[in-house]
Amino acid sequence: MQPVLELHFPGDFTLWPVIDFEPYTFLRLGGGMETAEVGTAVAQIAFTNAVGPEDDASPPPSDPYGAFLHALLTSEHPIAAGGLQVHDAVTGVTVLPGCCDGLEEWREWHRVFDGAGFVGFGHDPSPTAERRGDTVRLTVDAWQEGSPVIDLPVTELRHLLTDAERDLDAFLALAASWTAHHVPAHAASVTAALARCLDVRAPGMP
Repeated sequence: MQPVLELHFPGDFTLWPVIDFEPYTFLRLGGGMETAEVGTAVAQIAFTNAVGPEDDASPPPSDPYGAFLHALLTSEHPIAAGGLQVHDAVTGVTVLPGCCDGLEEWREWHRVFDGAGFVGFGHDPSPTAERRGDTVRLTVDAWQEGSPVIDLPVTELRHLLTDAERDLDAFLALAASWTAHHVPAHAASVTAALARCLDVRAPGMP
């Protein structure tokens, strides 16, 4: 299980170094990311919120960095396209995030064993997770007849979610260092916004 971010911001981005990528592919978030990968993740999250559903009446700053980051920094509920990706190395089956259920809602996975026992993760594809006794069935696309699935013990899913949270914590630590070098005037506020977006604690917070 890996937290991943869907990439689709414009290719002419020049505010800071980013990686080359194919649109609508996924970038894994974690502690082993290169500097340009961290910058790519920050750019994508900022871009997603700049075109998101929330309206903000306050005028953006005049400097290009502040203007680009403005929507992310002022959004009460920032969003991040992507989610948790699960791959079964034995069968080769991969469950990808669906749309309309972003990485900001990754804790919804806990509802599989702490709630109703079923969670849907968007559509096109339409991945789901369903508890069946001591097993959880992950379905690649619930609307596809005979869709590939991954079955795993409930206890293993708990461990996987703990690991995914560690990956998000590790990414946020990298992002905090990255902001200090690339957007120092906005470092603290960007780190705090990313923490809200990913539903994890900012570095140094209890």
